[in-house]
Amino acid sequence: MEGQSVEELLAKAERDEAEKLQRITVHKELELEFDLGNLLASDRNPPTGLRRAGATPEAELQALARDNTQLLINQLWQLPTERVEEALVARLPEPTTRLPREKPVPRPRPLTRWQQFARLKGIRPKKKTNLVWDEVSGQWRRRWGYQRARDDTKEWLIEVPGGADPLEDQFAKRIQAKKERVAKNELNRLRNLARAHKMQVPSAAGMHPTGHQSKEELGRAMQVAKVSTASVGRFQERLPKEKNPRGSGKKRKFQPLFGDFAAEKKSQLELLRVMNSKKPQLDVTRATNKQMREEDQEEAAKRRKMSQKSKRKGGRKGPGGKRKGAPPSQGGKRNRALGGRMNSGPPPLGSKRKGGQHQGGKRRK
Repeated sequence: MEGQSVEELLAKAERDEAEKLQRITVHKELELEFDLGNLLASDRNPPTGLRRAGATPEAELQALARDNTQLLINQLWQLPTERVEEALVARLPEPTTRLPREKPVPRPRPLTRWQQFARLKGIRPKKKTNLVWDEVSGQWRRRWGYQRARDDTKEWLIEVPGGADPLEDQFAKRIQAKKERVAKNELNRLRNLARAHKMQVPSAAGMHPTGHQSKEELGRAMQVAKVSTASVGRFQERLPKEKNPRGSGKKRKFQPLFGDFAAEKKSQLELLRVMNSKKPQLDVTRATNKQMREEDQEEAAKRRKMSQKSKRKGGRKGPGGKRKGAPPSQGGKRNRALGGRMNSGPPPLGSKRKGGQHQGGKRRK
């Protein structure tokens, strides 16, 4: 009994181990196509198992993926191997399947102005070595960059040139010269990019070196020159009839980041009050001004319309001084009306007004 129980236990353990570890050999009706360079396996067999699975093909998909992966791993173990840092590595062959790129092929970098000139003149660049001999340190050092040969930034003493000011700081002058060189190189780089993209590069003063400048270009150049001072042109003198430049804008004023906590608290509470209020905030002065402006604009539009109508009705004047197309009595009535308005004072004694009125103001019937 004891021998049988041990045998049963061993058989059960073998069955469990066989269930855990799937079979290594997989049989397919059609052989798979392998591209080991891309770790790709293509299965051309019809998916009959998926059709039988119906609405739940998850188990069949997992089994199919497992079998194809097993076949791909079997092919990898047939490749030549080598050991790299205590790991067994297989040498993959060159890929045969051309995969699409994620991004388009990069375009060739456009030539700079110097490269175009060198190609035109047939100048070939001479390749320099990265290391040069440094006589001060007595060793080979890099030509450029950190710890380069003949590094002048490590000097603690600089000789003053003969024609220079003896009180001038030569260290600050050297730093400023380096900053100017860096800025010049950056400007040249940006100009090369603009030239490569066929963009127009504006000059510093807004003028083009053509010799024939338009009025707008001259005005723009003058405006740029005026605001190029430390005070942004605030204290620049102006001509007698010079107008204020357009588009200059106003300087924004910001509150300090810290210090005035009471004002910050008040502004935040006011903002919360406006956000929580259901009624909209109405500015009476602003609304009144807007209404007045709209009424003025409407009246101005009506006056313009009436003046245009009167101009259209009145024709050109004839040789006798009267307008063509106007009735002959229109001018007389207008003159009498004007005369009546102008002579608003009392008439002299013994005289009669036009229209049959006596001095007392009664009109004859």
